[in-house]
Amino acid sequence: MLAPFRGIRYARDRVSGIANVTSPPYDVINGGILDHLRAADPHNVVRLILPGEDADASKAAAGLLREWLSAGVLIRDRMASLYIYEQSGLDVASPWLQRGIIGLVRLGSPDSAGILPHEGVMPGLVAGRRELMAATQANLEPIFLIYDGEQPSAAADSATAEGATAIVDRVTGERAPLVSITTEDGVTHRLWRIGDSAEQPAISADLAGRRALIADGHHRYAAYLDLQAEMHAAGLGAGPWDYGLAFLVDSAAYPPRLGAIHRVLPGLAPDRAAELAKAAFTVQDLPAGLSLDDALHRLAAAGPEGPAFLLAGGPVFRLLTHPDPVQLAASMPTGASAPWQTLDASVMQQLLLGRLWGVTDSERDVLIDHDAADAVRAVCGGGTAVISNPASFEAVVRIAAHGERVPRKSTSFGPKPRTGLVLRTFGPSD
Repeated sequence: MLAPFRGIRYARDRVSGIANVTSPPYDVINGGILDHLRAADPHNVVRLILPGEDADASKAAAGLLREWLSAGVLIRDRMASLYIYEQSGLDVASPWLQRGIIGLVRLGSPDSAGILPHEGVMPGLVAGRRELMAATQANLEPIFLIYDGEQPSAAADSATAEGATAIVDRVTGERAPLVSITTEDGVTHRLWRIGDSAEQPAISADLAGRRALIADGHHRYAAYLDLQAEMHAAGLGAGPWDYGLAFLVDSAAYPPRLGAIHRVLPGLAPDRAAELAKAAFTVQDLPAGLSLDDALHRLAAAGPEGPAFLLAGGPVFRLLTHPDPVQLAASMPTGASAPWQTLDASVMQQLLLGRLWGVTDSERDVLIDHDAADAVRAVCGGGTAVISNPASFEAVVRIAAHGERVPRKSTSFGPKPRTGLVLRTFGPSD
């Protein structure tokens, strides 16, 4: 189910530029990027989504949000609407485009709501997002959902009705956008508002009964559910906490791109890591002086043969391939499906980290990095980085359909929605 809402957006005349007040999602922002965003404009949304780590940080974010609303820096649209969001850019000189719809999805179990998680979460991160959500009474950034628009819709007249993707493509071709900005990474972002009384029901009807995969935002979605459960336990019944902000993309029309997510282990020496890995992997030292790009090509070439990893942190890159099938099977949890057991992220967590290195996955001992170069730089002074190949979309869908979840932070779907273009509040006066 997709419902309209009165979006909160930045007032152009109160900020230095819309591009200057938006940001990437909170979980891909490192210290250097955070400082840059905070300096770009005093009203950058990063001050709300990453307010700090002290005990009062969430309360401070809530106060700042109220201040910006009161001062007119943030304004509320007059009517409940759905929003079309488009991203476009160049990838190695090839143009790409992604369009979807921002609205409110009804929360619930995968069976009742049709929203399928595919990735595990860390309780501490979920608690942090829920605390911020409860304090601000807002969804500050949407989760990213993908659905297959080629599958039949639940709408009775779906054969003749205009579908959601057709409406999205028609509106973007016929109407001027509310917002059109290009961010520093070269990506152009455009936003349209759909307040039409006929188009909103047509979109909702086409999406009714469809199943959507969470591409990005598992911790935020878990926080949605936790807050909903908390409100229901308090006897408050049905309310705005039964819905969450989401960006939905038709994967048949706009296929997602999957990137890898890498691991950094500050406490594990690279020579020790390589020696221990030899108990179950073929470990190859790559030529000295090999560039990261060339090492990544070697890793990609090894991918079709099975799980493979690149170790960084020592004098040379090391390529890990051909895991021992006996040890691999022994490291896997009982009942795990074959697609789950053969996923690179599962092999890394269960066999490499757990069985061979004796490392339990935790926010303290196993750090996450979305960029291979950043992961390699992180271990220049010590530690080991594990660079991975991206998972395939088909494997992720199979695992999610089986009711399983891959290890946390295993997939990086893109392009991710920009934070700050549309926010949603759900306080008593909203």
